[in-house]
Amino acid sequence: MTITVLDREGVAAEEIPQAISLGQLHDAADQVNDELLPCRVNNSDLWFAESPQDVEFAKALCKDCPVQALCLDGALERREPWGVWGGELFLQGVVIPRKRPRGRPRKNEVAA
Repeated sequence: MTITVLDREGVAAEEIPQAISLGQLHDAADQVNDELLPCRVNNSDLWFAESPQDVEFAKALCKDCPVQALCLDGALERREPWGVWGGELFLQGVVIPRKRPRGRPRKNEVAA
């Protein structure tokens, strides 16, 4: 499994937001019409799904969310243990590129 750590190396300290609490994220989301927030109009289990297809669908829904950047920044600061936050998949506090399906990997990789 490949693990990606999003860091802010080379970014000025004043450009890095302070830790964003879930309360602050909810307050920001309350300023937006609920119909524009995919996590409020879709089943919340989708953002914590087991199937790789559901996880990728949740990530795609986040791309047009008006609070996507705030959600991602907060999840990075809080080191969210798992789930899709701000269009990225978190596992044990770090971003991973994709969720692998359960079971053994194929012996021969299928060309994508």
